[in-house]
Amino acid sequence: MDTLIVVPVLAVVGLIVLVLAKTAVVVPQQSAYVVENLGKYSRTLAAGFHILVPFVEKAAYKHTLKERAIDIPEQICITSDNVQVGVDGVLYLQVMDAQRASYGIGDYIFAIAQLAQTTLRSEIGKIDLDRTFEERAAINANVVSELDKASNPWGVKVLRYEIKNINPPADVLHAMEKQMRAEREKRAVVLTSEGERDAKINEAEGEKQRVIKESEGNRLQQVNEAEGQAAAILSIANATAEGLERVAAALRQPGGNEAMQLRVAEDYVEQFGNLARSGNTLVIPANLSDVASMVTLAKKVLDPDQPTS
Repeated sequence: MDTLIVVPVLAVVGLIVLVLAKTAVVVPQQSAYVVENLGKYSRTLAAGFHILVPFVEKAAYKHTLKERAIDIPEQICITSDNVQVGVDGVLYLQVMDAQRASYGIGDYIFAIAQLAQTTLRSEIGKIDLDRTFEERAAINANVVSELDKASNPWGVKVLRYEIKNINPPADVLHAMEKQMRAEREKRAVVLTSEGERDAKINEAEGEKQRVIKESEGNRLQQVNEAEGQAAAILSIANATAEGLERVAAALRQPGGNEAMQLRVAEDYVEQFGNLARSGNTLVIPANLSDVASMVTLAKKVLDPDQPTS
């Protein structure tokens, strides 16, 4: 009898435990569960412990609210200059509304990945090959903008898109390397020519400054020499004037005229003798014996105030 009673009790307890296991739900942090009531949306469960109505409610969809990274496979894109390049990337997204993510679209990850590839092909087709490497930031921003518009009704926020690799064909890559090498050689030649030009300009400027300094030095030297010569001439003139003044003063002294006459006569005889020794031909003045007249003329020159005899 006791056995017959224990078995139903255990069965009831087991059933209760099974029901509790099916209806008790623990939602982890940064997660959201969508609960349906008899197949219809009922509510969204946040993190914590929850009890569902047995056989009526169930957690139909479970979403993580963490930011997720989705790898976008490599695809062939054609640039505006008709070059095929392989481009892959990584997409970062986050579920913002669990209800819309559950009922807005069947598989939002697949849909966003396909839309990312389509948008990327469109963006790559707007620019040429050379700009694809320079415009990565602009391409990423445009892809995020387009994806965010499309995924908003699905309750998903596209946060970032990053291009991982851009792989041109081997022949194009080789041509690009040759172009870059040519550009580097061109820059080297330009820099070398600019350096030579600057050096020549500096040399010419230095030569110009040297000529200017040299001419200024010559000018100062000439000025100094002219000033020295002028000072010398002035000194000589002053000395001559002072000597003449002393001679004139001496002539006014007693016996001065006689001394002057004697001196002039001596100089005359000396110079005439030198003239006779310097040449074979000698012209004798007619008034050679008239020494007195020459002395008188000299006195007149030295003393203008004295009357002529």
